[in-house]
Formats: sequence, C-alpha cells, structure tokens
Amino acid sequence: QVQLVESGGGLVQPGGSLRLSCAASGSIFRNNVMGWYRQAPGKQRELVATIRSGGDTDYADSVKGRFTISRVNANNTVYLQMNSLKPEDTAVYYCNVYYTMFRRVEYWGQGTQVTVSS
Repeated sequence: QVQLVESGGGLVQPGGSLRLSCAASGSIFRNNVMGWYRQAPGKQRELVATIRSGGDTDYADSVKGRFTISRVNANNTVYLQMNSLKPEDTAVYYCNVYYTMFRRVEYWGQGTQVTVSS
C-alpha cells in the first residue's frame, strides 16, 4: 500500500514563500515521476511541476522562475519551494507519483491548502 503524506501548506502574504513536502511510503518502482498539482475553487486540477527520478523537471508556465521542485530518491520525498507567491497561487496542492509498468500506476496525496492573502 503506497501512501503520500504532504505537509507545509498554510497562509502566506503575497510575495512570501512556502515549502511543501511529500513523503511516499510503500513499494514504488524506482523509475518514477513525482509531482505537484493544484486545484483552485471552481477550477480543474492543473499540473504545477514534475520531476523524474533522474532529475528532469517540468513546470507550468505560471510558476516558472518562482517555484522549484526537488526530490530525494533515497526516501521517495519530493519538495516544492514556492517563492514570490501570488493570490492566484491559492489552491489545494496535491502530491502525485506515477510510473509505468505494463500500465500507468498512480498515487495521490490528500492535499494541502495554500492560501496567499494579505
């Protein structure tokens, strides 16, 4: 049974920073992609950033230059450093991990609220 446990959300003023963490436990194929998605009220869930086990990253245009995704493969932990936060970054942020072994296997965290407001 794979579990993803997120932490680090909260309330921050515009221009501030937050760091999200997600620890994955259980049996996960070594070659995987970990990432962060977010969902704002009334909107669809959208990709924020992903990072492959080899280190390749991908970012949504809206967060490039402000957010940095990183990971520690040894303990299947992924981080999202969020700087220069804007009110439009307000959303529930979800951790995700997937790999392909004959089929796509995917897991989600429970989500953590990030609110950017003065």
